[in-house]
Amino acid sequence: MGQQWENTGHALVREFVFADFAGAMAFVNRVAQVAEELNHHPDITIRWNKVTLTLSTHASGGLTGRDFQLAEALDAL
Repeated sequence: MGQQWENTGHALVREFVFADFAGAMAFVNRVAQVAEELNHHPDITIRWNKVTLTLSTHASGGLTGRDFQLAEALDAL
């Protein structure tokens, strides 16, 4: 897993910065494809050119292997 993910103890959080809003939205669409493939969906916050992803398994109340698997897949984007 990339070192840019922050492990808060109950979630993995990472901010991605793009040149503009269109770049941020294109990234979110790629994230959506990966999330659908893995059937595990992050919380996504978009603020103009910044996208923050928060990975947590809500049904388990915290981190599971699925979160780390999704983080690794998203690192490949």
